[in-house]
Amino acid sequence: MAEAATKLPVKKSTAPARSEDRAPFESLRREIDRLLDDFQPFDWRLPSRVLGFEVPRISAAEWQVTPAMDLVEKDDVYEITAELPGLDEKNVEIKLSNHTLTIQGEKSEENEDKRKDYYLSERRYGSFQRSFQLPEGVDADKIEARFANGVLSVKLPKTAEAKKAEKTIAVKAA
Repeated sequence: MAEAATKLPVKKSTAPARSEDRAPFESLRREIDRLLDDFQPFDWRLPSRVLGFEVPRISAAEWQVTPAMDLVEKDDVYEITAELPGLDEKNVEIKLSNHTLTIQGEKSEENEDKRKDYYLSERRYGSFQRSFQLPEGVDADKIEARFANGVLSVKLPKTAEAKKAEKTIAVKAA
């Protein structure tokens, strides 16, 4: 059975589209523009407070050269761990000043390859710095740092008072 073509009249208009016809799309475009303007890569991964530590936010440009650091709280110690490939302990410095722990490092690498038909020279340089405002209850005199196989581990022991501050509350049946 053959289908019949339906012809509908088409009205041509030379009048420009009214603004209310475009309103839903303009509103959507403005919302998308606002979201993209507000978006900062990785910002959602970097809360301003972690386990009582003040952690400053870093920009997307800093993210490229700043190593990620893990912060873990255990019963008697806080631990900061950073993967620092290509560095060794003499290229890393840790300072404590005014309850602020600063970890910084610098990497410089030069490679030369001289052969009969070519000469290749590469240089890479970079430095980073991360600072953490320590929470109350860290025993600053007992902070230890170890570096092995490109991984830095900083242990920040809690004071006796900070360890006692935790209290278990009994749950009773109603």
